[in-house]
Amino acid sequence: MKDRILESKENYLETILILRNRQGNVRSVDIAAEMDFTKPSVSVAMKNLRSEGCIEVDKSGYITLTEKGLEIAEKVYERHLLFTEWLTSLGIPKETAEEDACRMEHCLSAESFAAIKAYIEKHGKGSDSR
Repeated sequence: MKDRILESKENYLETILILRNRQGNVRSVDIAAEMDFTKPSVSVAMKNLRSEGCIEVDKSGYITLTEKGLEIAEKVYERHLLFTEWLTSLGIPKETAEEDACRMEHCLSAESFAAIKAYIEKHGKGSDSR
């Protein structure tokens, strides 16, 4: 259960980062629409993320990542981008690659991710790069 909570937290933080990069300001309603979650579910998650020091919410309801939240979000997003690009370079359809990357980004240790990233950077992304 703890892993699922961590994965959920990472998904919310990553979504906030993506929305911030796409549109600037982020509100709970934007997160709910992006993740296809209910507004009450997102509200509970934002309360938890705020209490953990990962986000701040201003009086107008705009959400910003704290340094701690940004660090987590960037780590997860880097993994997502690398895995998506790598899988598509192997011929996996983009939609499938996105879904698989979303699962893969949460389950690897930092050590394993670093080794995979180094390998891909050294040997190329696709099977035709050998």
